[in-house]
Amino acid sequence: MAALRFGELCVEAGLPAGLVNVVPAGAAGGEALVRHPGIRKIHFTGGDITARRVLAAAAVNLTPVVAELGGKSANVVFEDADLDLAAATSAHQGPLMQSGQSCACASRVLVQDSVYDPFVEKFLATLGSAHVGDPMDPTVSFGPVISQNSADRILAVIEDAVAQNSGELLLGGKRIGGELADGYFIEPTVFGGVDNASTLAQTETFGPVVSLIRFRDEADALRIANDTPYGLNAFVQTRDLTRAHRFARQLEAGSVWINQISLISPQGPYGGYKHSGFGRTGGIDGLHEFSQIKNIRIGMR
Repeated sequence: MAALRFGELCVEAGLPAGLVNVVPAGAAGGEALVRHPGIRKIHFTGGDITARRVLAAAAVNLTPVVAELGGKSANVVFEDADLDLAAATSAHQGPLMQSGQSCACASRVLVQDSVYDPFVEKFLATLGSAHVGDPMDPTVSFGPVISQNSADRILAVIEDAVAQNSGELLLGGKRIGGELADGYFIEPTVFGGVDNASTLAQTETFGPVVSLIRFRDEADALRIANDTPYGLNAFVQTRDLTRAHRFARQLEAGSVWINQISLISPQGPYGGYKHSGFGRTGGIDGLHEFSQIKNIRIGMR
């Protein structure tokens, strides 16, 4: 619906006909588009499974591709962090924002041992006070997932994590009933003491499910944060600016946010490392992705 509205706004703004085209289509339409010989560049946003199909189809005509894919972002809470701010930021950037249906979701919250218990208490209290309901209501901070299939998939992830004893289920884990029973509402779900090597911590859930992981010191936090096939975003909660710079430089992530949520700006390049994709959108780097360099050399007498 957002894409259709964007198309309408382009018309209202007076853009020339044909400059922007919004083409609703399923998988067959998408494949036809990326295989078409008239297409000169493809930007794909989505999951790595579909990205492989896009790349295979684009290879027929050697069409260049930019891919912004999934994530399993680490949110690192150091002992010197403002725990109230860290809890609020972690709640929003984790299960609350888009009900976790975001490539930027900070689904791995790494917490230093010395502040683990007080942070968890504040974090769970913040999630417990979230207003659940119709996302068109401006007072609502947590809405449904997108479909029945997504709800079933996310609940299966939770059930599997419980069965594998991936961590202690601290909050949620069920479909919301009552007056919301007919919707695709899943409780904000938090697992504590999660092993970073577990399937829960390594696989993108794309739903309101968060893993809490302990760490000892900065070196331990860096090792855990980078121990993932993904590298889209990372988040750091600390009052130490020197540490923030030092730690951010070593994180394998396309964007690092210090003491804030993922406030993406059009002038900033956005994209990932590793399985989170390649290429960038936004800023001058994003414009360069859609241009080609040409050399013209003239010899004259």
